[in-house]
Amino acid sequence: MKMSIDGILNVNKPEGKTSYSVVAKLKRLTGEKHVGHTGTLDPIATGVLPICFGQATRITQFLTDSSKTYLAQVELGVITDTFDRQGEIVERRDPSAITVAQIEEALTNFKGIINQVPPIYSALKHEGRRYYELARAGIPIKLKPRQVEIINLELLSCQPPLITINVDCSKGTYIRSLAHDLGQSLGCGAHLRNLTRLRCGPFYIEDALSLPQIEGAFHKDTWKEFLHPMDSPISNWKAIIVDKANELAIRNGRSLSLDETLLSSEKYCRAYNLDGNFIAVLHFIPEKKLWHPDKVFSPS
Repeated sequence: MKMSIDGILNVNKPEGKTSYSVVAKLKRLTGEKHVGHTGTLDPIATGVLPICFGQATRITQFLTDSSKTYLAQVELGVITDTFDRQGEIVERRDPSAITVAQIEEALTNFKGIINQVPPIYSALKHEGRRYYELARAGIPIKLKPRQVEIINLELLSCQPPLITINVDCSKGTYIRSLAHDLGQSLGCGAHLRNLTRLRCGPFYIEDALSLPQIEGAFHKDTWKEFLHPMDSPISNWKAIIVDKANELAIRNGRSLSLDETLLSSEKYCRAYNLDGNFIAVLHFIPEKKLWHPDKVFSPS
């Protein structure tokens, strides 16, 4: 019987590839049925794309929910319908009078918790259909703003009409929308020219593998050496070690009463058995003061 591959590969997605095509390629290479990514990168974007294999696919929500860091190149003076360089140009304005001081001041308005309107050309859904499908069909929809958090926003360089910014942000943040909104704030318009994801949760671009590197490791049969443990995205959570009786309870889906002083105010925790194996994600139920198995993992 074929053994399941359980772990996470930190992939450096190249430009021109969709996130789905990277998943499909790794499925073909490895033969693993259960493979998924943790947050879509647009085809023009590059950088960190964690790919989960086997049981690690059940951890994807926690990676998707984590904060991200981006390096974004924004072109001032040109507005496109997709808010990036792949779209049709809808307007040109002269950005030559815009100063570094104006840009830095405008950036401060986007820091913190903000309401952001997503691009019409996005994978979000309205009544079961993708926004981009409706946009291409010419069907008008009212875009609803979503609350996101810009944790840090820094101007790295200014070579008009191009500026480069570093963005730390919460899940659900559209850097394309940020570029567009920055242009509107400056009065000259703007769109996203290039984008690199530098970090997704605990995964950094410095440790990410290119597709040629992964292919080379696969042909040498060494690629599994680069897999991160499936509990690595949640390694900052509190952890407990359970005895055999509680391990059995977890595997049977029964809730546990745990030390409240250790886990006070926590929503989730990691559970390990006496052998040190990661066995479950436990979710706290406040009204019952019990920890319930949210996700249970079989031995690899």
